[in-house]
Amino acid sequence: MSRIRMALAVLAPVLLLLGLAPAPVSAAQAQAGSAGVGARSWPEPVPVVSHVATDDPVVFITIDDGWHHDPAAQRLLLERQVPASLFLLPDAYAYDRSYFRTLLDHGPSRVENHSVSHPNLTGLDAAGQRAEICEARDRHLAAFGDGPRLLRPPFGAYDETTRTAARACGATALVTWTHDFTTWGEQPPPAPQLKRGDIVLLHFTPGLSQDLARALDAAEAAGLKPAKLRQYLAD
Repeated sequence: MSRIRMALAVLAPVLLLLGLAPAPVSAAQAQAGSAGVGARSWPEPVPVVSHVATDDPVVFITIDDGWHHDPAAQRLLLERQVPASLFLLPDAYAYDRSYFRTLLDHGPSRVENHSVSHPNLTGLDAAGQRAEICEARDRHLAAFGDGPRLLRPPFGAYDETTRTAARACGATALVTWTHDFTTWGEQPPPAPQLKRGDIVLLHFTPGLSQDLARALDAAEAAGLKPAKLRQYLAD
């Protein structure tokens, strides 16, 4: 052993006793510290949910986009007090915020995240995905005073980056759907037999009131009631 190393070996206990040297770090402490840094840099991905595992006799009504503000659909949501999850685009309510403000103030509906500009998020890098999701969250919070807790990616397209970005932007789950009741052509799609925990997809189209009525009738026929999706998925 060299004289310098011998001297350091002798002085180390003295320096530690005087508080002039750091205490040794155990392997467990080093591993915990490393895990802490990783957790801060890479949030845990949110779960992906297309169906809620529950024994409750419930279904979940979700409505996307928000471009067409159908008064008949608004009346039906309020008269039936449907707890719909509204996955809105900020520009879709920018010209008539009161339509959705009425739904929130007089019914159990809640606004959730659908991105800012409706891109396929898987085509964006991590920074681009965070920008789309976080900006939508911020604009919803500013417009309605209630931040979204759930994310529905446009087109239902997502990757692991989407799940991580969703967590970073305050979401607790990424929500897709079990059945799409939206009428895109002249004829509505066949109504499936709903089961407890199913997530129904609708859109703010000119035919929303008819599509919503079909979904509610299908739920009633199956002995199910619409429930608040956020209550089952938000932390």
